[in-house]
Amino acid sequence: MILAAGKGDINTIIGGIAPNWGPFGNLGQEARIMVEVVMAVAILLCLAIAIWGAAKQRIGATALRDTFSAEQGKGLIVAGLTGVFIIGSLGTLFTIVYGMAV
Repeated sequence: MILAAGKGDINTIIGGIAPNWGPFGNLGQEARIMVEVVMAVAILLCLAIAIWGAAKQRIGATALRDTFSAEQGKGLIVAGLTGVFIIGSLGTLFTIVYGMAV
């Protein structure tokens, strides 16, 4: 029997948002965990903003026929998804900038 989801744990899920520590490898374990938690909370907040924008766009465009609300919803979607991208790539950006400085 082949399992579709092999051995997986929470590290597989959060490993994508945990930064590649590179130059910051000498941070303590507690500091690393705090940075990872802050990044995860920020990503969840940005996703919530994007979801709120999608709901605002949908409700404004269909139920209320309010074009201003629909445009505002588009802006929230873009802002939320941009925030997710920026936060998700911070570890890589820090490593590249540090590598260029050295």
